[in-house]
Amino acid sequence: METSPGRTPSAIEVTSRPDGTHVAVSGELGLRDLSEVEARLSALTGPVTFDLSGARRIDTSIAWAVVDSCQRLERSGARAGVTGAQGAVARLLDTVRQGMPPPATPLAGPRGPRAWLTQLGEAVAGSGAAFVEFTGVLGLFVARLAQTFLRPREFRLTALVHHCQAVGLQAVPIVALLSFLIGVVLAFQGAAQLRQFGAEVFVVELIAISILRELGILLTAIIVAGRTASAFTAAIGSMKMREEIDAMRTLGIDPGHALIVPRVLALVLMLPILGLIANVAGLFGGALMSWTQLGISPAMFMSRLAEGTEVAHVFVGLVKAPVFAVLIGVIGCRAGLAVGSTAESLGRMTSSAVVAAIFAVILADALFSIFFEQIGV
Repeated sequence: METSPGRTPSAIEVTSRPDGTHVAVSGELGLRDLSEVEARLSALTGPVTFDLSGARRIDTSIAWAVVDSCQRLERSGARAGVTGAQGAVARLLDTVRQGMPPPATPLAGPRGPRAWLTQLGEAVAGSGAAFVEFTGVLGLFVARLAQTFLRPREFRLTALVHHCQAVGLQAVPIVALLSFLIGVVLAFQGAAQLRQFGAEVFVVELIAISILRELGILLTAIIVAGRTASAFTAAIGSMKMREEIDAMRTLGIDPGHALIVPRVLALVLMLPILGLIANVAGLFGGALMSWTQLGISPAMFMSRLAEGTEVAHVFVGLVKAPVFAVLIGVIGCRAGLAVGSTAESLGRMTSSAVVAAIFAVILADALFSIFFEQIGV
Protein backbone atom coordinates (compact mmCIF):
# COMPACT_ATOMS: atom_id res chain seq x y z
CA MET A 1 0.00 0.00 0.00
CA GLU A 2 1.04 3.60 -0.52
CA THR A 3 2.68 5.51 2.29
CA SER A 4 3.21 9.19 2.81
CA PRO A 5 6.21 10.94 4.45
CA GLY A 6 6.06 10.65 8.22
CA ARG A 7 3.55 7.80 8.10
CA THR A 8 4.31 4.25 9.29
CA PRO A 9 4.30 1.80 6.38
CA SER A 10 1.14 -0.29 6.33
CA ALA A 11 0.23 -3.54 4.67
CA ILE A 12 -2.39 -6.27 4.59
CA GLU A 13 -1.13 -9.71 3.65
CA VAL A 14 -3.35 -12.70 2.86
CA THR A 15 -1.73 -16.14 3.09
CA SER A 16 -3.18 -19.63 2.92
CA ARG A 17 -2.38 -22.05 5.74
CA PRO A 18 -3.48 -25.62 6.54
CA ASP A 19 -5.94 -24.34 9.14
CA GLY A 20 -7.42 -21.68 6.84
CA THR A 21 -6.66 -18.22 5.48
CA HIS A 22 -4.42 -15.92 7.53
CA VAL A 23 -4.88 -12.15 7.12
CA ALA A 24 -2.08 -10.08 8.70
CA VAL A 25 -2.64 -6.34 9.16
CA SER A 26 0.33 -4.13 9.99
CA GLY A 27 1.16 -0.46 10.25
CA GLU A 28 -1.46 2.31 10.06
CA LEU A 29 -4.60 1.86 7.96
CA GLY A 30 -7.16 4.56 7.34
CA LEU A 31 -9.96 5.67 5.07
CA ARG A 32 -7.64 6.04 2.07
CA ASP A 33 -6.94 2.29 2.29
CA LEU A 34 -10.59 1.22 2.65
CA SER A 35 -11.27 0.47 -1.03
CA GLU A 36 -8.27 -1.86 -1.30
CA VAL A 37 -9.02 -3.53 2.06
CA GLU A 38 -12.65 -4.16 1.06
CA ALA A 39 -11.59 -5.60 -2.29
CA ARG A 40 -9.20 -8.08 -0.65
CA LEU A 41 -11.53 -9.02 2.22
CA SER A 42 -14.58 -9.53 -0.01
CA ALA A 43 -12.80 -12.38 -1.80
CA LEU A 44 -12.21 -14.34 1.41
CA THR A 45 -13.95 -17.68 1.87
CA GLY A 46 -13.59 -20.55 4.33
CA PRO A 47 -11.96 -20.29 7.77
CA VAL A 48 -10.21 -16.92 8.24
CA THR A 49 -8.04 -15.55 11.03
CA PHE A 50 -7.36 -11.80 11.20
CA ASP A 51 -4.01 -11.09 12.87
CA LEU A 52 -3.88 -7.48 14.07
CA SER A 53 -0.79 -7.82 16.26
CA GLY A 54 1.19 -5.65 13.85
CA ALA A 55 -1.47 -2.94 13.49
CA ARG A 56 -0.34 0.28 15.13
CA ARG A 57 -3.49 2.26 14.34
CA ILE A 58 -6.70 1.73 12.36
CA ASP A 59 -9.68 4.01 11.98
CA THR A 60 -13.38 3.21 12.15
CA SER A 61 -13.69 2.38 8.45
CA ILE A 62 -11.04 -0.38 8.63
CA ALA A 63 -12.50 -1.73 11.87
CA TRP A 64 -15.92 -1.86 10.20
CA ALA A 65 -14.47 -3.73 7.20
CA VAL A 66 -12.88 -6.35 9.47
CA VAL A 67 -15.97 -6.84 11.65
CA ASP A 68 -18.28 -6.94 8.63
CA SER A 69 -16.11 -9.58 6.96
CA CYS A 70 -16.19 -11.69 10.13
CA GLN A 71 -19.99 -11.49 10.32
CA ARG A 72 -20.36 -12.29 6.63
CA LEU A 73 -18.17 -15.38 6.94
CA GLU A 74 -19.98 -16.55 10.08
CA ARG A 75 -23.36 -16.19 8.37
CA SER A 76 -22.08 -18.42 5.57
CA GLY A 77 -21.07 -21.09 8.10
CA ALA A 78 -17.30 -20.44 8.03
CA ARG A 79 -15.12 -19.80 11.06
CA ALA A 80 -13.74 -16.27 11.46
CA GLY A 81 -11.84 -14.66 14.32
CA VAL A 82 -9.60 -11.75 15.26
CA THR A 83 -6.35 -12.21 17.17
CA GLY A 84 -3.51 -9.97 18.35
CA ALA A 85 -5.55 -6.75 18.65
CA GLN A 86 -4.21 -4.60 21.49
CA GLY A 87 -4.83 -1.24 23.08
CA ALA A 88 -6.76 1.30 21.04
CA VAL A 89 -7.17 -1.14 18.14
CA ALA A 90 -8.93 -3.70 20.37
CA ARG A 91 -11.18 -1.04 21.92
CA LEU A 92 -12.16 0.31 18.50
CA LEU A 93 -13.01 -3.17 17.24
CA ASP A 94 -15.20 -3.82 20.30
CA THR A 95 -17.00 -0.49 19.83
CA VAL A 96 -17.67 -1.15 16.15
CA ARG A 97 -18.78 -4.73 16.87
CA GLN A 98 -21.29 -3.50 19.47
CA GLY A 99 -22.61 -0.83 17.13
CA MET A 100 -23.15 -3.12 14.15
CA PRO A 101 -26.85 -3.66 13.43
CA PRO A 102 -28.14 -7.20 13.83
CA PRO A 103 -28.49 -9.15 10.58
CA ALA A 104 -31.90 -8.84 8.98
CA THR A 105 -33.93 -12.00 9.19
CA PRO A 106 -36.91 -12.63 6.91
CA LEU A 107 -40.21 -12.56 8.73
CA ALA A 108 -41.93 -15.89 8.73
CA GLY A 109 -45.53 -15.77 7.63
CA PRO A 110 -48.31 -16.91 9.90
CA ARG A 111 -48.71 -20.64 10.05
CA GLY A 112 -51.41 -22.72 11.63
CA PRO A 113 -54.48 -21.79 13.65
CA ARG A 114 -52.40 -20.62 16.61
CA ALA A 115 -50.68 -17.93 14.55
CA TRP A 116 -54.03 -16.90 13.09
CA LEU A 117 -55.53 -16.56 16.57
CA THR A 118 -52.50 -14.54 17.64
CA GLN A 119 -52.99 -12.11 14.78
CA LEU A 120 -56.69 -11.86 15.57
CA GLY A 121 -55.96 -11.11 19.21
CA GLU A 122 -53.44 -8.43 18.26
CA ALA A 123 -55.96 -6.85 15.89
CA VAL A 124 -58.66 -6.80 18.59
CA ALA A 125 -56.25 -5.33 21.14
CA GLY A 126 -55.19 -2.69 18.62
CA SER A 127 -58.82 -1.81 17.93
CA GLY A 128 -59.45 -1.42 21.65
CA ALA A 129 -56.45 0.90 22.01
CA ALA A 130 -57.62 2.94 19.00
CA PHE A 131 -61.10 3.26 20.54
CA VAL A 132 -59.60 4.49 23.80
CA GLU A 133 -57.57 7.10 21.89
CA PHE A 134 -60.69 8.11 19.94
CA THR A 135 -62.57 8.59 23.21
CA GLY A 136 -59.72 10.71 24.55
CA VAL A 137 -59.69 13.03 21.53
CA LEU A 138 -63.50 13.25 21.62
CA GLY A 139 -63.36 14.22 25.28
CA LEU A 140 -60.65 16.79 24.50
CA PHE A 141 -62.86 18.31 21.78
CA VAL A 142 -65.90 18.53 24.09
CA ALA A 143 -63.84 20.03 26.93
CA ARG A 144 -62.18 22.63 24.72
CA LEU A 145 -65.50 23.50 23.08
CA ALA A 146 -67.04 24.07 26.53
CA GLN A 147 -64.08 26.27 27.46
CA THR A 148 -64.65 28.24 24.27
CA PHE A 149 -68.21 29.06 25.34
CA LEU A 150 -66.95 30.15 28.74
CA ARG A 151 -64.03 32.16 27.29
CA PRO A 152 -65.07 33.34 23.79
CA ARG A 153 -61.74 35.15 23.30
CA GLU A 154 -60.02 31.80 22.79
CA PHE A 155 -62.28 30.90 19.88
CA ARG A 156 -60.44 31.00 16.53
CA LEU A 157 -63.01 32.34 14.08
CA THR A 158 -60.55 32.73 11.21
CA ALA A 159 -59.51 29.07 11.44
CA LEU A 160 -63.18 28.02 11.57
CA VAL A 161 -64.02 29.98 8.42
CA HIS A 162 -61.00 28.56 6.62
CA HIS A 163 -61.94 24.98 7.49
CA CYS A 164 -65.58 25.60 6.59
CA GLN A 165 -64.43 26.59 3.13
CA ALA A 166 -62.11 23.59 2.85
CA VAL A 167 -64.53 20.90 4.06
CA GLY A 168 -67.75 22.51 2.86
CA LEU A 169 -67.54 24.85 -0.10
CA GLN A 170 -64.83 22.92 -1.92
CA ALA A 171 -66.76 19.66 -1.49
CA VAL A 172 -69.98 20.96 -3.10
CA PRO A 173 -69.15 20.00 -6.73
CA ILE A 174 -68.25 16.36 -6.03
CA VAL A 175 -71.14 15.89 -3.58
CA ALA A 176 -73.69 17.40 -5.98
CA LEU A 177 -72.40 15.42 -8.97
CA LEU A 178 -72.40 12.04 -7.25
CA SER A 179 -75.80 12.65 -5.65
CA PHE A 180 -77.21 13.62 -9.05
CA LEU A 181 -75.90 10.39 -10.55
CA ILE A 182 -77.31 8.36 -7.65
CA GLY A 183 -80.72 9.91 -8.30
CA VAL A 184 -80.45 8.98 -11.97
CA VAL A 185 -79.51 5.39 -11.15
CA LEU A 186 -82.31 5.04 -8.60
CA ALA A 187 -84.91 6.30 -11.06
CA PHE A 188 -83.66 4.06 -13.86
CA GLN A 189 -83.37 0.88 -11.78
CA GLY A 190 -86.53 1.54 -9.78
CA ALA A 191 -88.58 2.13 -12.92
CA ALA A 192 -87.27 -1.09 -14.45
CA GLN A 193 -88.58 -3.08 -11.48
CA LEU A 194 -91.86 -1.19 -10.97
CA ARG A 195 -92.70 -1.44 -14.67
CA GLN A 196 -93.36 -5.15 -14.18
CA PHE A 197 -96.33 -4.27 -11.99
CA GLY A 198 -97.49 -1.19 -13.90
CA ALA A 199 -96.52 1.05 -10.98
CA GLU A 200 -93.89 3.26 -12.56
CA VAL A 201 -95.46 6.34 -10.99
CA PHE A 202 -94.37 5.17 -7.52
CA VAL A 203 -90.76 5.67 -8.53
CA VAL A 204 -91.15 9.21 -7.17
CA GLU A 205 -91.71 7.92 -3.62
CA LEU A 206 -88.87 5.44 -4.06
CA ILE A 207 -86.43 8.17 -5.05
CA ALA A 208 -87.59 10.63 -2.41
CA ILE A 209 -87.52 8.26 0.56
CA SER A 210 -84.24 6.63 -0.45
CA ILE A 211 -82.39 9.89 -0.95
CA LEU A 212 -83.91 12.02 1.80
CA ARG A 213 -83.77 9.34 4.47
CA GLU A 214 -80.58 7.40 3.72
CA LEU A 215 -78.55 7.81 0.58
CA GLY A 216 -78.21 11.59 0.49
CA ILE A 217 -76.55 12.07 3.85
CA LEU A 218 -74.77 8.69 3.82
CA LEU A 219 -73.16 9.33 0.44
CA THR A 220 -72.19 12.82 1.55
CA ALA A 221 -70.62 11.53 4.76
CA ILE A 222 -68.63 8.88 2.88
CA ILE A 223 -67.30 11.47 0.42
CA VAL A 224 -66.38 13.84 3.26
CA ALA A 225 -64.76 10.99 5.19
CA GLY A 226 -62.59 10.17 2.19
CA ARG A 227 -61.42 13.70 1.48
CA THR A 228 -61.54 15.41 4.89
CA ALA A 229 -60.38 12.72 7.31
CA SER A 230 -57.27 12.21 5.19
CA ALA A 231 -56.71 15.97 4.99
CA PHE A 232 -56.96 16.37 8.77
CA THR A 233 -54.57 13.47 9.35
CA ALA A 234 -52.05 14.75 6.82
CA ALA A 235 -52.12 18.32 8.15
CA ILE A 236 -51.84 17.48 11.86
CA GLY A 237 -49.44 14.61 11.19
CA SER A 238 -47.11 16.85 9.19
CA MET A 239 -47.13 19.38 12.02
CA LYS A 240 -46.27 16.67 14.50
CA MET A 241 -43.43 15.36 12.30
CA ARG A 242 -41.95 18.87 12.17
CA GLU A 243 -42.45 19.22 15.95
CA GLU A 244 -44.74 22.20 15.44
CA ILE A 245 -47.24 20.86 17.98
CA ASP A 246 -44.49 20.71 20.62
CA ALA A 247 -43.55 24.27 19.70
CA MET A 248 -47.19 25.34 20.13
CA ARG A 249 -47.24 23.87 23.64
CA THR A 250 -43.97 25.63 24.42
CA LEU A 251 -45.50 28.94 23.33
CA GLY A 252 -48.56 28.33 25.51
CA ILE A 253 -50.92 27.54 22.60
CA ASP A 254 -53.31 24.68 23.30
CA PRO A 255 -53.39 22.28 20.29
CA GLY A 256 -56.96 21.35 21.23
CA HIS A 257 -58.15 24.93 20.73
CA ALA A 258 -55.96 25.60 17.70
CA LEU A 259 -56.20 22.33 15.76
CA ILE A 260 -59.11 20.14 16.88
CA VAL A 261 -62.00 22.48 17.73
CA PRO A 262 -62.01 24.51 14.45
CA ARG A 263 -61.79 21.38 12.28
CA VAL A 264 -64.46 19.30 14.01
CA LEU A 265 -66.77 22.29 14.47
CA ALA A 266 -66.45 23.18 10.78
CA LEU A 267 -67.56 19.66 9.88
CA VAL A 268 -70.51 19.86 12.29
CA LEU A 269 -71.65 23.10 10.64
CA MET A 270 -71.05 22.16 7.00
CA LEU A 271 -72.11 18.49 6.79
CA PRO A 272 -75.87 19.23 7.21
CA ILE A 273 -75.59 21.87 4.46
CA LEU A 274 -73.80 19.41 2.19
CA GLY A 275 -76.52 16.87 3.01
CA LEU A 276 -79.21 19.31 1.88
CA ILE A 277 -77.32 19.97 -1.35
CA ALA A 278 -77.00 16.22 -1.91
CA ASN A 279 -80.75 15.77 -1.37
CA VAL A 280 -81.61 18.48 -3.90
CA ALA A 281 -79.14 17.14 -6.47
CA GLY A 282 -80.38 13.57 -6.02
CA LEU A 283 -84.01 14.58 -6.41
CA PHE A 284 -83.12 16.62 -9.47
CA GLY A 285 -81.37 13.65 -11.06
CA GLY A 286 -84.32 11.40 -10.28
CA ALA A 287 -86.80 13.92 -11.66
CA LEU A 288 -84.78 14.34 -14.85
CA MET A 289 -84.60 10.60 -15.46
CA SER A 290 -88.30 10.16 -14.64
CA TRP A 291 -89.18 12.89 -17.15
CA THR A 292 -87.04 11.52 -19.99
CA GLN A 293 -87.66 7.79 -19.48
CA LEU A 294 -91.07 7.50 -17.81
CA GLY A 295 -92.86 10.59 -19.05
CA ILE A 296 -93.44 11.93 -15.52
CA SER A 297 -93.43 15.70 -15.93
CA PRO A 298 -91.62 17.90 -13.42
CA ALA A 299 -94.96 19.28 -12.20
CA MET A 300 -96.29 15.77 -11.56
CA PHE A 301 -93.02 14.78 -9.91
CA MET A 302 -93.22 17.74 -7.52
CA SER A 303 -96.89 17.03 -6.83
CA ARG A 304 -96.28 13.39 -5.91
CA LEU A 305 -93.19 14.38 -3.96
CA ALA A 306 -95.25 16.77 -1.82
CA GLU A 307 -98.16 14.36 -1.38
CA GLY A 308 -96.34 11.06 -0.81
CA THR A 309 -93.25 12.14 1.13
CA GLU A 310 -93.33 13.22 4.74
CA VAL A 311 -91.12 15.97 6.06
CA ALA A 312 -89.99 13.54 8.77
CA HIS A 313 -87.83 11.76 6.18
CA VAL A 314 -85.79 14.94 5.73
CA PHE A 315 -85.20 15.34 9.46
CA VAL A 316 -84.36 11.64 9.86
CA GLY A 317 -81.60 12.11 7.31
CA LEU A 318 -80.27 15.43 8.58
CA VAL A 319 -80.24 14.50 12.26
CA LYS A 320 -77.46 12.02 11.45
CA ALA A 321 -75.21 14.72 9.98
CA PRO A 322 -73.75 16.16 13.24
CA VAL A 323 -72.98 12.66 14.53
CA PHE A 324 -71.25 11.71 11.27
CA ALA A 325 -69.33 14.99 11.35
CA VAL A 326 -68.03 14.41 14.88
CA LEU A 327 -66.98 10.86 14.02
CA ILE A 328 -65.12 11.91 10.88
CA GLY A 329 -63.43 14.91 12.48
CA VAL A 330 -62.32 13.17 15.66
CA ILE A 331 -61.03 10.11 13.79
CA GLY A 332 -59.02 12.32 11.42
CA CYS A 333 -57.55 14.40 14.25
CA ARG A 334 -56.74 11.31 16.35
CA ALA A 335 -54.90 9.70 13.45
CA GLY A 336 -52.93 12.91 12.90
CA LEU A 337 -51.87 13.05 16.56
CA ALA A 338 -50.79 9.40 16.36
CA VAL A 339 -48.36 10.00 13.47
CA GLY A 340 -44.75 9.15 14.26
CA SER A 341 -41.57 10.76 12.98
CA THR A 342 -41.44 9.08 9.56
CA ALA A 343 -43.22 9.63 6.27
CA GLU A 344 -44.21 5.96 6.29
CA SER A 345 -46.12 6.52 9.53
CA LEU A 346 -47.90 9.52 8.00
CA GLY A 347 -49.04 7.51 4.97
CA ARG A 348 -50.14 4.57 7.10
CA MET A 349 -52.18 6.72 9.48
CA THR A 350 -53.76 8.64 6.60
CA SER A 351 -55.01 5.44 5.01
CA SER A 352 -56.13 4.13 8.39
CA ALA A 353 -58.08 7.33 9.09
CA VAL A 354 -60.03 7.09 5.83
CA VAL A 355 -60.93 3.43 6.37
CA ALA A 356 -61.87 3.97 10.02
CA ALA A 357 -63.98 7.05 9.23
CA ILE A 358 -65.95 5.32 6.46
CA PHE A 359 -66.49 2.26 8.65
CA ALA A 360 -67.66 4.42 11.57
CA VAL A 361 -70.10 6.33 9.35
CA ILE A 362 -71.67 3.17 7.94
CA LEU A 363 -71.87 1.57 11.39
CA ALA A 364 -73.50 4.68 12.86
CA ASP A 365 -75.98 4.80 9.97
CA ALA A 366 -76.94 1.17 10.63
CA LEU A 367 -77.48 1.92 14.32
CA PHE A 368 -79.59 4.97 13.42
CA SER A 369 -81.73 2.84 11.11
CA ILE A 370 -82.37 0.30 13.85
CA PHE A 371 -83.16 3.06 16.34
CA PHE A 372 -85.63 4.86 14.06
CA GLU A 373 -87.28 1.57 13.20
CA GLN A 374 -87.75 0.77 16.87
CA ILE A 375 -89.35 4.13 17.67
CA GLY A 376 -91.50 3.99 14.53
CA VAL A 377 -90.10 7.05 12.72
